[in-house]
Amino acid sequence: MKIKEVKAESILDSRKEPTIKVSIKTSEGRFVSSAPSGESKGKFEALPYARSLKQDIEFLNNVKIEKLNKARIEEFKDLKEIEAFVGKNIGANSLFALEAGILKALATEQKQQLWKFLSKGKPKFPCPVGNAIGGGLHSFSKRPDFQEFLFISKTKKFYDRAFLNRQAYRIIGGLLNTKKTEDEGAWYTSFNNEEVLELMNLAQELVKKEFGENIDIGVDVAASTFSTGKTYAYKNKKERLNKEQQINHIVMLTEKYNLLYIEDPLEQEDFEGFVEIKERTKRMVVGDDLTVTNLLRLKKAIQKNSINALIVKPNQNGSLIKVKEIMDFCKKQDIKTIISHRSGETLDTTIADLAVAWKADFIKTGIFGAEREAKLNRLVEIERGL
Repeated sequence: MKIKEVKAESILDSRKEPTIKVSIKTSEGRFVSSAPSGESKGKFEALPYARSLKQDIEFLNNVKIEKLNKARIEEFKDLKEIEAFVGKNIGANSLFALEAGILKALATEQKQQLWKFLSKGKPKFPCPVGNAIGGGLHSFSKRPDFQEFLFISKTKKFYDRAFLNRQAYRIIGGLLNTKKTEDEGAWYTSFNNEEVLELMNLAQELVKKEFGENIDIGVDVAASTFSTGKTYAYKNKKERLNKEQQINHIVMLTEKYNLLYIEDPLEQEDFEGFVEIKERTKRMVVGDDLTVTNLLRLKKAIQKNSINALIVKPNQNGSLIKVKEIMDFCKKQDIKTIISHRSGETLDTTIADLAVAWKADFIKTGIFGAEREAKLNRLVEIERGL
């Protein structure tokens, strides 16, 4: 494939903050991708830009196309040539957007959809993990301390899964009696964690009654956002818990509210504490800030037996070669994978195609809002196309 032009520019994400958009021009047309950005960032994740967004854009806009085309780009593994070419001149956000655009161009050149171009064997559709109520860093001044309260549907077809999550979202919005949302499109509330979980359980019952289907619930605790290093400082309602008290608290909530999914229940360096929660709850214990889509940290978490599920944020790493390596490693180790959006999202749907092609177990996209629904609609489109 011959690239005719690389163009980068700044756009605004769903939080109205600047991020990068990259377009690749070939004989088949122009192929555009953009990178999201996170409000809640793990301490160990890759830098989004080498030095700054502006300098990454300048580098990409000054790429010598004749030199770039010396790298023969014909299939996915050839992205290694792109990564060698750009070196450390761009950060993870820019690399993701660049590689996603190149893959879209390659797929079109071979007259395939992106997921098919990247896929081996039959496609697999992920279960959607939808943020229904927001808290933590994603919300306003008085809020639950946990960052996300999640619905997880597992019906046979993806369309039905997305539909049930949306209905659960509608139902719990009615229970909250609010129309106010926060930056992921999740409902805003001033209730504390347990008050929210009680409503989530009630919504489960109402979904079952109305649609005859079970829907699971989970939480993204994002414990690092309220950890002081020695204690967990809750604001709503106010209390301070030491590590053992925090573990006991998470176990109690899991049992009392029948949580399926527990993400980042402890701060981002406590591999041993994750082990205890996993062994005591026997539920999905998910690493995000703990692992930051980084193979070395994933291997450490697996070696210590800290997690049984992993958040995969492609722009958190940048290299799609490495992201695929992480996905494959998880499958060999029987670790569930959750391809994930970020709080500051764009309309780019690349992660939907990646989830199908690389057989992710779950996809975390949110439920409401144009940027979240774009990913869900893309998955429905793929399913209907089959």
